[in-house]
Amino acid sequence: MKPVKVGVLGLGTVGGGTVNVLKRNAQEISRRAGRDIIITRASARDLTRERICDTQGLSLSRDPYDIINDPEIEIVLELMGGTELAKELVLKAIANGKHIVTANKALIALHGNEIFAAAQKANVMVTYEAAVAGGIPIIKAIREGLSGNQINWLAGIINGTGNFILTEMRDKGRDFSDVLAEAQALGYAEADPTFDVEGIDAGHKLMILASIAFGIPLQFDQVFTEGITKITRADVEYAEELGYRIKHLGIARKTESGVELRVHPTLIPERRLIANVDGVMNAVLVQADAVGPTLYYGAGAGAEATASAVVADIVDVVRALSLNSESRVPYLGFQADAITDLAILPAEAIETAYYLRLTVEDKPGTLADITHILAKQNISIEALIQKEPNADETKLPIIMLTQKTIEKEMNAAIAAIENLASVTGQVTRIRLETLG
Repeated sequence: MKPVKVGVLGLGTVGGGTVNVLKRNAQEISRRAGRDIIITRASARDLTRERICDTQGLSLSRDPYDIINDPEIEIVLELMGGTELAKELVLKAIANGKHIVTANKALIALHGNEIFAAAQKANVMVTYEAAVAGGIPIIKAIREGLSGNQINWLAGIINGTGNFILTEMRDKGRDFSDVLAEAQALGYAEADPTFDVEGIDAGHKLMILASIAFGIPLQFDQVFTEGITKITRADVEYAEELGYRIKHLGIARKTESGVELRVHPTLIPERRLIANVDGVMNAVLVQADAVGPTLYYGAGAGAEATASAVVADIVDVVRALSLNSESRVPYLGFQADAITDLAILPAEAIETAYYLRLTVEDKPGTLADITHILAKQNISIEALIQKEPNADETKLPIIMLTQKTIEKEMNAAIAAIENLASVTGQVTRIRLETLG
């Protein structure tokens, strides 16, 4: 059979890594796919820039439409990032009858519904394994490997930058701002780190995982996101003292009332395997009814780790080229007419336990006032640390762990506590999940 010709949009880290893997492992990939796979064309904004890949044999262009409009290209790899131009190019490529492989989580989370509908109509495939957790085959695991299960919930460390920062804060007692600066110097964080540290990147990935886990439409605007910028070294140390570790988790849970979609700093019992995932590594824990809990761990970013997922998608596309859309694995794991628009719970309806840290005046009755407010909102205290002040100090920290409660009730309690004259500043709140 004749080789399948591939065009690449973007020759940055992921694009360059993909070219390298396809060239280096060409023979093995061909044995798996049943046909040779050849990258013949690539586009990049700057053709003079030094690349991590060998571009010999590739026709290079600054114009991505040269690839999309090439009748010999069967598969287009969208590895350029961004959303608006990427969406335009992908939809045009689909209209031209080309299959799509992308690593673009924002593109799928924000525009996936429209892209999948267009692909279904054009009878082409859109694959996106590399969009979540880099080289970990989590999309395939949930969409195919666990297809006989009802998935109850999943929780993931799906942003390596945030995990690196929290790991350094814990292991070396460093402050957030100090570690962030190092992450930027090492290339783990962008000059503008907002997407990473505020949970937006993880939110995009969580939305994709939730859609394939529960068969719901992509709706990123319903994901609750909270960043790690307010986590202090003291919080990390208190969590350790209580037997927990702080991780920036994406959590999706199916309840009788609807689906929870949330990204936020989370206390996890230190004995959990996922609590011991450190540095820039990623991990996703999935709880399903038949198989129980399964954990997927590996490199969440990097040129060749992500390229591993991109190439796996290419192989899947090549294997299925002769199949019609009804015979292929559905884009979100469920048949298009079986996607169910379940209610997405607002943040105020979430039920979880909490870590609270507050600074108070060292005087009688303060703790009683705080516990009275919590009791009024039906919030029970699980554990409490009250530090003794030094001789010349008038303020001291109080750290509490609560039992599970509704977020709305906790919001009301925190507002009332912050209004107490004996309480200084804002209450630090971190949600707590046992992941049992």
